Amino acid sequence: MARRSSGPIKRSVMIAGHATSISLEPIFWDALRRAAEAESLPLSALVARIDAARITDDQPANLASAIRVWLFDKAIRG
Repeated sequence: MARRSSGPIKRSVMIAGHATSISLEPIFWDALRRAAEAESLPLSALVARIDAARITDDQPANLASAIRVWLFDKAIRG
């Protein structure tokens, strides 16, 4: 249980040819990795897809928030 409650971990992910730093809690990194595996995508490709959808919003959230919301939405929609 300690792993789920630990603070954010910063990782670098390549998006559109450049490294982007993202801070997420371990539970979100785990969920993101599982989602990428389920879609047969590299993690960076899934993050790029989430980022592309995020920037089309009128008031885009930061990328870490967009990832959390995307994961939550995926969880409730099944």
